[in-house]
Amino acid sequence: MAMTASTMMELGTKAPFFELKNTENTLTSLNDFSEDKALVVLFICNHCPYVIHIAPALAELAKTYQAKGVAFVAINSNDTDTYQADSFENMAKEKALRGYSFPYLFDENQDVAKAFDAACTPDIFVFDGKQKLAYRGQFDSSRPRRISSGNYDSSESIATGEDLTSALDAIINNEQVNIEQIASIGCNIKWKLGNEPQ
Repeated sequence: MAMTASTMMELGTKAPFFELKNTENTLTSLNDFSEDKALVVLFICNHCPYVIHIAPALAELAKTYQAKGVAFVAINSNDTDTYQADSFENMAKEKALRGYSFPYLFDENQDVAKAFDAACTPDIFVFDGKQKLAYRGQFDSSRPRRISSGNYDSSESIATGEDLTSALDAIINNEQVNIEQIASIGCNIKWKLGNEPQ
């Protein structure tokens, strides 16, 4: 695992188009969210300790804000040949385990991750009602504590989603999202051999 920070796409960027298979074996595309007040796009995976750290709070936050007209979609772009824990079959199990109420998509060719210039898991992008980028940054300032290789503890730093909540509240209330945004940090996206972005 290499700790990696978000590349911080330029604010105001139009949401890159995507159409990917979800864990229900149907397609989900950007066009499905054209009527929502905001769209949260999360690049996540199943095995990353940084994603596991925020998963319970993310599941609850999503349910709260979906009721307010905000859409959420998660995308797994990891190389599943090398990281079997992130396989499509395991994505369905992960969605059920976490209680995610939003579509979980498989970016098998990693083209969507490249279009978003996604770098880490979790990498979080929030687009406003016009699908222009309003926020890209951390879920909050909490981080899991590494105990040993592959072992992490979240008990000393509980995830709250404070930063994402602040951005969503601003959009819902037609206010300016604070442009002082802190990059998300997590595991690097696991690129297929030869597929790494420049």
